[in-house]
Amino acid sequence: MGSSHRNGDLGEALFTAEDDELIIYNDDQDSKDLTRRLWIETKKLWQIAGPAIFGRIASYSMNIVSQAFAGHLGDVQLASISMANTVIVGFTFGLLLGMASALETLCGQAFGAKRYDMLGIYMQRSWIVLFMCCFLLLPLYLFASPILKWMGQPDDVAEQSELVAIWLLPLHFSFAFLFPLQRFLQCQLENQVIAWVSLGALMINVFTSWLFVYSLDFGVVGAAIALDMSYWVMVLALFVYVLFRCPLTWTGFSIKAISGLWEFVQLSAASGVMLCLENWYYRILMLMTGFLPNATLATDALSVCMSINGWEMMIPLSFFAATGVRVANELGAGNGNAAKFATINSVVQSTIIGLLICISIVLLRDKVALLFTSSPDVLQQVDNLYVLLAVTILLNSIQPVLSGVAVGSGWQAYVAYINLGCYYFIGLPLGYLMESVFKLGVKGIWGGMIFGGTFVQTVILGIITLNSDWEKEAEKARASVTTT
Repeated sequence: MGSSHRNGDLGEALFTAEDDELIIYNDDQDSKDLTRRLWIETKKLWQIAGPAIFGRIASYSMNIVSQAFAGHLGDVQLASISMANTVIVGFTFGLLLGMASALETLCGQAFGAKRYDMLGIYMQRSWIVLFMCCFLLLPLYLFASPILKWMGQPDDVAEQSELVAIWLLPLHFSFAFLFPLQRFLQCQLENQVIAWVSLGALMINVFTSWLFVYSLDFGVVGAAIALDMSYWVMVLALFVYVLFRCPLTWTGFSIKAISGLWEFVQLSAASGVMLCLENWYYRILMLMTGFLPNATLATDALSVCMSINGWEMMIPLSFFAATGVRVANELGAGNGNAAKFATINSVVQSTIIGLLICISIVLLRDKVALLFTSSPDVLQQVDNLYVLLAVTILLNSIQPVLSGVAVGSGWQAYVAYINLGCYYFIGLPLGYLMESVFKLGVKGIWGGMIFGGTFVQTVILGIITLNSDWEKEAEKARASVTTT
């Protein structure tokens, strides 16, 4: 299979090559054929996952850069940008990202079924839905201070966080266009452009963070402005690429984007709930630290751990995206066995990488934390949490891949109920119990939530995936694309 194409003349050659490779999946396999099959699937997986990892790490690093610049201004500044970024932006980020993931199902299956014209229509529908949703989420930004105070955060941190959140509103609206653009390109294997644009935006972010925070002395507000500019650079660059380099799948703005909008809203809502229930889970972990003694120190230490976890999480999230695309492509093409094989391959490779990173974090924990803070108290607190951080990283190398299978198969609504039960009816109460009854502090909250929520959810998703009828899923996907 070739590398990413220009969506024009090379497109048909690529699709023909994919069709030829599908023959391999239908033959009886001996050990030699299995090795070849594994190599072919691994190339397909990494053609999506490789650039996605690079691009996601670059994008997330912009948040790390802003947090690092603010962190060296003082503990309150670090806590405020962490709260604004992790809680306020994080809440809306999770919902909008989840809603945009509906495109991984629709565009992925349409691409596999060779309904190329529908990819652009789906993306326009996503723009409309996400943009309207951005307006509905505005109160979270405008009333961040009373919300955070009500949740137990110190007054100085809450008030500073609201200031930062208001300056992050341009970032908030950029998500409505960036996420659909990324998934539109990703589903047709145009991943390298996302990676290069993300790298360029990161370089801009480093320069503008230094310029606004230190040179112009804008303080923590300067870090927010730098993030706004960097994300809108990505939006504009990707849109220009789509206009001039995707003639096969982008045929201009169409009234068709409005017709079928309600069905798209339903799938987007299910996707949003599925992902945001998981994403918000970790935001709630941050909020619960506000009720602990010495809340600012606890918030700083946990924000450092969450930043490290979030940075590493870009790798399994890339596998989440790659698995969703691979499964959707194969189901859309009517090949259930290939979708099953892609799932197994993704889970194994992501788990191996997660295990290696888990070991590295344990060995280098004290050095990594220095990127975010130089406070001895915060560093000591981070050192007390590294075991939980390592376990979180390991579990998160498996769970997102299984969620990617759900997205590729269109199971979002079903998985949303699983996430709700595992995270909020098991994980949260257990975390509260470990902190309030056993007095384990932030370690108790985090440990209870990880073992009670993430672990249970991973087991359930694994059982569902193992017992799926893949040929039946392929028939459903083909029927869905045909009737669109």
